[in-house]
Amino acid sequence: MVDFMSMRVGQVRRLAGTVAAVTLEALADAPLPAFTPGAHINVRLPNGLVRSYSLYTLDGAARRYEIAVNRDPVSRGGSAYIHERLQPGDVVNISPPRNLFALDEGPHPSVLIAGGIGVTPLYCMAQQLAARGADWQMAYAARSRAGAAFVDALQALAERSGAALRLHFDDEAQGRVLDIAGIVQRAPEGAHFYCCGPAPMLQAYLEACAGLPEARVHYERFCADPAATALAGEAEFEVELARSGLVLRVAQDQTILEAMLNAGIEVEYSCMQGICGSCRTAVLAGEPDHRDAFLSPQEQAANDSVMVCCSRARGGRLVLDC
Repeated sequence: MVDFMSMRVGQVRRLAGTVAAVTLEALADAPLPAFTPGAHINVRLPNGLVRSYSLYTLDGAARRYEIAVNRDPVSRGGSAYIHERLQPGDVVNISPPRNLFALDEGPHPSVLIAGGIGVTPLYCMAQQLAARGADWQMAYAARSRAGAAFVDALQALAERSGAALRLHFDDEAQGRVLDIAGIVQRAPEGAHFYCCGPAPMLQAYLEACAGLPEARVHYERFCADPAATALAGEAEFEVELARSGLVLRVAQDQTILEAMLNAGIEVEYSCMQGICGSCRTAVLAGEPDHRDAFLSPQEQAANDSVMVCCSRARGGRLVLDC
């Protein structure tokens, strides 16, 4: 249910450590779909895998998109392929940009908190905030200075716009972690907060922001919430496949996707973490228990589609259009 368009790889270059920048160029004459800071695209690689990557610059976006990809040491084939095999001239298919992590561009101050490759969407936000002369500050944590992308660019951007930039590198911090609670407590009145990073950082961030209005607390996960997608103690439910009339029993320790594959049903999927949208399936009846990080809150509330790789059912039965 995700529409893809073809793009040519223009450049693959190392940004820092295990982070590579990939430039994707338009094949057609028409301008590419516009996007706002915080947006991401799904990239279907030549090996068939689909992965989601944030766009990191608005410059030249009518003709090209730019993404940054960290080489995951336990890669399941996505980042490894990009780092080891993707070459200029290759053609990949991508989805139009989606933004579930949008920058609120009101007159309030903005506080950006990044961890590792989570800096990608926040770097794009910083560029936008600096361009319009907004009040912003940023804290950026990474394992090492050598492995942190965009450090020089962020320092130059902060200097030009008079913004505060705090850099925290684990190998220089003598065991201390970034003081997220202190950053939130010392923030200007009425500030909006944005965080993207690994699970421990997000947990600390959400705890630090617990007393703030929800509208001022923005974040993006690398994958669906592990607590939401855990299967321990779940109830069984039924899934009816409307086109075939087949009824599947989804066990407590099983996803809808696993039940479909075990029954020999062909279904498109890739990430199996609720982030790429490949397995999005239309719902004809029943109420999904949404556990993905792909659908917007409004799309989840509509209950007309479900990510079968991670979501479940409320009420014991779903009817899917497949």
